[in-house]
Amino acid sequence: MAPTPKIGDIVGDFRLPGGHLDGETFHRRDYTLCEQRGKPLVLAFYPGDDTTVCTAQLCAYSDGLPELQSAGATVWGISPQGVDSHEMFARSRTLRMPLLSDEARTVAKSFGISAPLIGLRRSVFIINGHGRLHWKHVTAVGATYPPAVTLRTQLAGLTG
Repeated sequence: MAPTPKIGDIVGDFRLPGGHLDGETFHRRDYTLCEQRGKPLVLAFYPGDDTTVCTAQLCAYSDGLPELQSAGATVWGISPQGVDSHEMFARSRTLRMPLLSDEARTVAKSFGISAPLIGLRRSVFIINGHGRLHWKHVTAVGATYPPAVTLRTQLAGLTG
């Protein structure tokens, strides 16, 4: 397994299928890290759709999305479930950020957060507009996550 990237490291590009809910329509497409160059990106890795802590986390980030977007950031949720599961999860909770599918855990492995049984460790990474890791929060067990206000504070301190 790859080590977790260090602050200041360039994060390697990836492509994952996913989608986002806009009104009643769930738009599906592939997402690539390189398309985000020039603006900050929050990657919220979570173990599973419709689980207690993951639901609380993604709902908190969806509720805080306007504030995070006002800091110029895009927020992506990433988990091992498929896009169909993500669509059901987004619809049931009215989640407004894209949810990406890392079924093979390739991206989780590249971030050093793949874990047996649960698929991945709950983690949040903030990548600046130049593709460098600015901040990270990686849990050992996965029952906690940084609140949206913490992400907003980190985004306010972004450097190129």
